[in-house]
Amino acid sequence: MKIDRLMGILTLLLQNDTMTAPALASRFEVSRRTIMRDIETLCQAGIPIVTRQGGGGGISIMEGYKVQKNVLTKEERTWLAAGLQGLDSVSKTPLSKELLLKLAPEQDAAVSPAGCIYIDLASHYKDSLEEKIALLEQAVTKRRTVTFDYYYSKGTVQREVEPLQIEFRWQSWYLLGWCTDRQDFRRFKLGRLWNAAMTETSFVPRDLPADKVHATDAFSDQHTIQILFDKSVRFRLIEEYGPNCYEEQDEGLLSTLEYTNKAYIISWILGYGDLAEVLHPPEIRKELCHILKKAAEKYRKT
Repeated sequence: MKIDRLMGILTLLLQNDTMTAPALASRFEVSRRTIMRDIETLCQAGIPIVTRQGGGGGISIMEGYKVQKNVLTKEERTWLAAGLQGLDSVSKTPLSKELLLKLAPEQDAAVSPAGCIYIDLASHYKDSLEEKIALLEQAVTKRRTVTFDYYYSKGTVQREVEPLQIEFRWQSWYLLGWCTDRQDFRRFKLGRLWNAAMTETSFVPRDLPADKVHATDAFSDQHTIQILFDKSVRFRLIEEYGPNCYEEQDEGLLSTLEYTNKAYIISWILGYGDLAEVLHPPEIRKELCHILKKAAEKYRKT
């Protein structure tokens, strides 16, 4: 886009004493004539740009117009670069290259894509995720409701939501908004949200309670479970809960964990197969026994 190129040219001129038209044309992959038209546009906008012909000449900003460019430290630019490149991984229109150019010189390795930190927020359904985020972002900006099909444990429902923000939490993407059906704020996992469309219905954003902003309401109903794990799955426990999540015993690894969603914790335990045994509470143990018996009956048929 022309406005991005104009901002890029201005940034380079602020960061360098002089630049030539061919260098700028190569940098932005346009013709020299286009660069000169851009320079004229910047002059018309009130930027005092000076051009000098001959050896040692070039394009520069009038002395005294320079602005402070080291607003951010090198470490701060590194972290900002990693965050911007992470957002590019789920964006249909990547902007990190242009934004980073405005923050530091091109030769600054601290903000190069090859930095020591790399964040990829996409997943195996990257293309559809980009589409969803772009549509939802547009709906949030325009204050329009969105409709979509939502898949969950009880089946499929259609929802209309006043979208407030798109979040990345708990290793997944979510839409936070006011559900017109539930008449309450809800989070919808983007992986379960399909056939999204923006409507013509506008809305005034509602005040968001603090517990919804910080998602503390998602962990208000805490339960405790005690599980004995086989020692062979030690690495999995450490990966999910850290090295202090269990007590080493002769018969295995005894772990006492907290959970909020019974269906999730049962599914998680089943993922360990016969390498995990629930000791408490008895109702979870009983339900697991029932599930495993039904599964065994299905496999006996083969």
